[in-house]
Amino acid sequence: MAALATGGATPSDGATSFQRKVPASSRLAAIAGTRPSVRHGQLLLSSGLPSLDCVLGGGLAVGTLLLIEEDKYGIYSNLLLKYFLAEGIVCGHNLFVASAKEDPADILKELPAPLFDDVHKNQVEWKETAIKSKPESQESMKIAWRYQNLPKIEVSPAASVRFGHYYDVSKTVSPELLQSIKWHRFFLPEEMSLHPEIKTCNMTCGYTKLLQSIQRIIYQEGFDGSYPQKKQKNILRIGIQSLGSVLWGDDVCCADNPEDIHSLTKFLYVLRGLLRMSLSACIITVPAHLIQNKAIMERVTNLSDTVVGLESFIGSERETNPLYKDYQGLIHVHQIPRLNSLICDVSGTKDLAFRLKRKLFTIEH
Repeated sequence: MAALATGGATPSDGATSFQRKVPASSRLAAIAGTRPSVRHGQLLLSSGLPSLDCVLGGGLAVGTLLLIEEDKYGIYSNLLLKYFLAEGIVCGHNLFVASAKEDPADILKELPAPLFDDVHKNQVEWKETAIKSKPESQESMKIAWRYQNLPKIEVSPAASVRFGHYYDVSKTVSPELLQSIKWHRFFLPEEMSLHPEIKTCNMTCGYTKLLQSIQRIIYQEGFDGSYPQKKQKNILRIGIQSLGSVLWGDDVCCADNPEDIHSLTKFLYVLRGLLRMSLSACIITVPAHLIQNKAIMERVTNLSDTVVGLESFIGSERETNPLYKDYQGLIHVHQIPRLNSLICDVSGTKDLAFRLKRKLFTIEH
């Protein structure tokens, strides 16, 4: 049989040409915008901010939840959420955007524009100039003949296939790029007007409807592994804005002893179960500075995989402190998941600050 596979040629010196054929179904399908972690083997995706990926150990693991404690005015936490969604658009991932304050369509329109468009355009112009200025004589540069016909390697650092991209916050994403991806919306005022109010398991109506929407999309779109032969594997990026605020119908930000004290924690518990059994990842912003009951915030932290807090200098004494003159705030890493383990690891990196330049948002030590 080996001879037939090689066209009838018989291998010499005892060598064999037999190669084991691996079924296509057992091969690990590569998903755009992801890479396996060298530390724990989990599949990672970028948060949209390369400096944040480094802080989180390489990126956000698929099936996990990143909780962002909002800054006082919610400026920079919303920016991190937009980075996460913009990265999904560049990588071709599916998006699920939920909010009780802003229309999800308006959130997508305000996403920062990827920088690889302009860079790629400049590189194309540079290549065209180089080709025109190249002398016809080949005597100026000689290379081995066996390398002349090899395909050229794309070394652009801003190619869309790379892990993590950079974005220009002074520009918004193009409408053509938005139309190229599939996304789902959840706008709470809209949902409340379409469906009657429901309340189950001591959970607010908004949380119940949101969980039902996420669960329906995961099952219908096959993110739970259903129909693997029919659909190409892809990632679902879930972004939820200001969860726990009054607009969601929750009173954890209004009272020390809220009426539904376990409503938010039950939501996170069920959501993590949905994330664990699907090809999805979620970022949630929470107004932690408004939650008066600290015990609730501790439970919320324990029910999250990664917890990052933002502290803005706006209106504080640090705004005029010369030590922080080049920065807009601090970032606190409260919790990083120790994957394939039962406990979480607390990051040893404590002194982190972020700055927002004219175009870029970066995190620095």
